[in-house]
Amino acid sequence: MKMIRCEKLTKSYQGFPALKGISFSIDGPGCYGFIGSNGSGKTTAIRIMAGLAKATSGRIQIEGYDVERDQKNIAKLIGYLPQNPAYYDYMTGEEWMMLSGKLFGLSKTEIKLRTERLLKRCGIWEARKRKIGGYSGGMKQRLGLAQALINEPKLLLLDEPVSALDPMGRHQVLELIEELKRDHMIFMSSHILDDVEKTADHILILHKGQLLLSSAKQDLLKEYAGSAIKFQLLAPNQTIVEAVTSQTWAERIEASNTSYRVVVNDLEKAKAQLPLIIQEEAGVITDYRIEALSLQDIFFKVVNA
Repeated sequence: MKMIRCEKLTKSYQGFPALKGISFSIDGPGCYGFIGSNGSGKTTAIRIMAGLAKATSGRIQIEGYDVERDQKNIAKLIGYLPQNPAYYDYMTGEEWMMLSGKLFGLSKTEIKLRTERLLKRCGIWEARKRKIGGYSGGMKQRLGLAQALINEPKLLLLDEPVSALDPMGRHQVLELIEELKRDHMIFMSSHILDDVEKTADHILILHKGQLLLSSAKQDLLKEYAGSAIKFQLLAPNQTIVEAVTSQTWAERIEASNTSYRVVVNDLEKAKAQLPLIIQEEAGVITDYRIEALSLQDIFFKVVNA
């Protein structure tokens, strides 16, 4: 039995198709990265999984239970963290966990035990007596993860858990997700592909409401093996960008001030011709390297196919 089975799921809002018949089955512990650009339908799909929205057609089962008909059983299986969790800022972190535990019918003794264990695991035990209004963004997300774990779920649904955080907050939350995925199934939506590449074991790509791909990350990286050339110039040079764009071996060029990155489909031709183009256009190279394709490169290949 699969942990999540999604069958021909659709969702429309006033005639607009947010989800267009997506289907997939996934199972086992680990982190499943549900990626796509903003507006692709990720949040809609996760809200349906969590029982917070109804599908127009199709269905989702979690460990065999239908998310619409078996809400009582589903609630025992999942923990949910929305993109922007809302709190009562006047409450302390400890009080918030007590409230969350009561909603699941846990005894006071059990709530206290789980609160201590989870707040320690999420790295905010020392801040348990502080008002949530004084927490940083990263601390609030870690509190949200602790809350999502209070019912000891098998599946964690995380909607853009790090998108609003600063670099330190993102690092702390991603480290926690890396730890949690050892004994939980984590279904995490994100449009920050670098974070997903570091954390996820399996990738699902959603684009304009359609599921384009579902694959183990390592299989995906092998299937789309390729190269990119990254180089740095002494000064910005737009003519180099124009010259490279016209080459048949260049699939895409990214430019940011004096940094450039070219995704290539013929590495040997690119290695032979790119330095000559840079020289002809009076560019002065300060750094030059060849690297493997990233998840972001693969994402663009898949959605533009």
